[in-house]
Amino acid sequence: MSGDGGARTPLRVGVVTVSDRAAAGAYEDRSGPAVVSYLEERITCPWTPVCRVVPDERERVEAALMELADDEGCALVLTTGGTGPAPRDITPDATRAVCHTELPGFGEAMRAASRGHVPTAILSRQTAGIRGRTLVVNLPGAPRAVAECLDAVVAALPDALDLLGVARLELDPALVRAPRRHLEPDG
Repeated sequence: MSGDGGARTPLRVGVVTVSDRAAAGAYEDRSGPAVVSYLEERITCPWTPVCRVVPDERERVEAALMELADDEGCALVLTTGGTGPAPRDITPDATRAVCHTELPGFGEAMRAASRGHVPTAILSRQTAGIRGRTLVVNLPGAPRAVAECLDAVVAALPDALDLLGVARLELDPALVRAPRRHLEPDG
């Protein structure tokens, strides 16, 4: 994937597509690849995507999130799909169930950005949270909406990962203005 060719261990980024049809093979997953493509254009440090496609079943979504955070060592996990108000849209519920801390500002920012494109953006239930040292962010399932929502939050990702003390995320400054906090040592 993208990278600077250095010897650093690549940042692992989980991408979970939540879709009954894509998981069954009845529909081509377009949103997961849209997430990867978006990141390929913006991440400048070494990184590796770890992709999963799961049905809209809470237990399966929870299991995928736990696997990517706990077993695969992903510092960042981006989900796509299952964020609406329909009965099978359970991604935010699964995210809350496996995360110890919720970060609702991510969902607020994404809904605000989407509102400029579609009036139904207020129906979305995207959220974000922290599981251990992994940041989990829910994105909508439409490929076009993936980019709109990532544009709203991508600048916060490097700082969030810095605060979690995980792999450093570097973004192309020509595409993303992501100023970092100056972290002072405790003491």
